[in-house]
Amino acid sequence: MQLAQRLNRVSEPQTIKMAKLGRELRAKGIDIIDLSLGEPDFITPEYICDSANTAMHEGYTKYTPVAGYPDLREAICTKLKRDNNLDYTPDQVIVSTGAKQSLANAILSIVDPGDEVLIPTPYWVTYSALAQLAEGEVTYIRCTIDSNFKITPEQLEAHISDKSRLFIFSSPCNPTGSVYTKEELAGLAEVFRKYPNCAIISDEIYEYINYSGKHESIAQFEDLKDRVMVVNGMSKGFAMTGWRLGYLAGPKELVQACEKLQGQFTSGTSSITQRAAITALLGDMQPTHDMTKAFKTRRDFLYNALKDIQGIEVNNPQGAFYLFPDVSAFFGKTDGETTISNDEDMSMYLLHKANVSTVMGSAFGDKDCIRLSFATSMDKLEEAAKRIRTALEQLK
Repeated sequence: MQLAQRLNRVSEPQTIKMAKLGRELRAKGIDIIDLSLGEPDFITPEYICDSANTAMHEGYTKYTPVAGYPDLREAICTKLKRDNNLDYTPDQVIVSTGAKQSLANAILSIVDPGDEVLIPTPYWVTYSALAQLAEGEVTYIRCTIDSNFKITPEQLEAHISDKSRLFIFSSPCNPTGSVYTKEELAGLAEVFRKYPNCAIISDEIYEYINYSGKHESIAQFEDLKDRVMVVNGMSKGFAMTGWRLGYLAGPKELVQACEKLQGQFTSGTSSITQRAAITALLGDMQPTHDMTKAFKTRRDFLYNALKDIQGIEVNNPQGAFYLFPDVSAFFGKTDGETTISNDEDMSMYLLHKANVSTVMGSAFGDKDCIRLSFATSMDKLEEAAKRIRTALEQLK
């Protein structure tokens, strides 16, 4: 069978590839510590699960409206006002089967073949893949550890033009954990005002996993709001990855376009998940705060453990649950059997020599780094840190 050429524009995400390799080694009896996937190790809070069970018994087992239940869209508006001081109406919100679909809807609704899409690196792997599926032309803007992996107004000004159709970024960021302050976003906003044809996707899925204080959204700047799409969801902040629910808030015409696409792809999100999401968004936030507190403890441990390893340069992430250390000092070194030439060699070396699964930084647009997730137990993190140190000490 001859497959479509569009498949050549994308490849399997490296995050999934490394998780798969780890599972294969575990199946052979090897004790692999998985620091590759970005999934909270906590279970969904009981009160949310209870609400899903109640919903089933109340008959919420039918097809749902494509854009989501009206009362869920209202709950999302309530959340956006409560937590972000953003005013949206339900017709400016669409619910999807995960934030990834929200991103796909938005990108496919905006980008035509040949349109320029600006993506600061490092970035989440799917941004560029979706832009390429839309046949857009991606321009990467390299951000380094020296700027805490955040784009500056000067960098944005140097790359944006009247041809730029879309800018995509995340805060807190996957893979770096970088969090933009209000002042930093205001600096970017000044540049965006000069280019009114450039839309903005603000991926805020890690909003609640924030160690720096108040979350800030670029949608707060009222004169930009009509071209900002805020993407969020339930997976990270509520430990609801398997429930598959994301949402987008943005201009009404964009939401209508997303609804048109989604109506052909998947239609409405699971009825049971939507009822549980209402409970989560409007209910007790203490489990989320407790989870974030635990992530901060893990962050502190792993950051200090990596910082003490000679040759590793690492920033202290202010959000999400990843570390993104620069390991380029090890390139060209060998343990006598394996020579580390690049980031992929490093991830494979740690997988096979330390039995720790990570993800190569080139998957996120930075070939000098690797990504480690600390969304696992302290016992596993402590053992992983020991294994990584021992393996790296063998490289000369």
